[in-house]
Amino acid sequence: MKIARVFPRRTKATPDDALAFTTPPPNMLPDIDEVHVSVAFTYDFPKAHALAEAWAKTGLPVKLGGPALNAPGADFTPGLYLKKGYVITSRGCHNRCWFCRVPAREGYRLRELPITDGWIVCDDNLLACSEKHILAVCEMLKRQPEKPIFTGGLESRLLKQWHVDLLREVKTKRMYFAYDTPRDYEPLVEAGKLLQDGGFTRTSRRLNCYVLIGYEGDTFEKAEKRLWETWAAGFAPFAMLYKDEAGEVAPGWKKLQREWVSPQILFTKLKGGSYV
Repeated sequence: MKIARVFPRRTKATPDDALAFTTPPPNMLPDIDEVHVSVAFTYDFPKAHALAEAWAKTGLPVKLGGPALNAPGADFTPGLYLKKGYVITSRGCHNRCWFCRVPAREGYRLRELPITDGWIVCDDNLLACSEKHILAVCEMLKRQPEKPIFTGGLESRLLKQWHVDLLREVKTKRMYFAYDTPRDYEPLVEAGKLLQDGGFTRTSRRLNCYVLIGYEGDTFEKAEKRLWETWAAGFAPFAMLYKDEAGEVAPGWKKLQREWVSPQILFTKLKGGSYV
């Protein structure tokens, strides 16, 4: 089946083949059997509905889906809803973080999927998978044309020495952990020690950490403290701005996020700096 995939916005992960669109249908339609409008964020619903209506006028069957609709994902098909190179090998998470929709959508138990090729690993919680699955993922990564990047937000409290050995063995280019709540800090410090002892450093941009900022009750001072703590734990911090379902952010937070998300600005800011 030839499926046109339509997305409300283009990101680095958006497919770039001839049947991937971020616009209404072109005047000259390619050979298409079905149209899937994929929505990742709730605040993209208005544009997604408008695109679905525009594509429905072609007479083609149109389906509206994606993570924002809370429909659990099926087995991963490379290149379909994510650009080739991206891969998901498991779905779901056992955690119940208040800001995350993954457990409600995918379930509170992990599902290990058939492993397909790719080098940008986007699993919700890869380190919570079985040892057999993680070993199989790493074997897959060894045959890829690019060094692996783990973007899903690895859970520091689950990191073990054998994970570190595997991350080194597959020649990991970059990995991202997460510091979202106060309880994440001590595990992050311990993970930093394990990884640095294993030969990984933040200065090579291999060790990175998402830091959630701007949620209700957060302050600029508290957020910057967490960001500096992340650096002290051995990771390059990348500020992740909290948005509500409408995509709104509290005033002033965008400026702070910009200062803590660009690698060029970030490393200039942090080199020689320290949090007091």
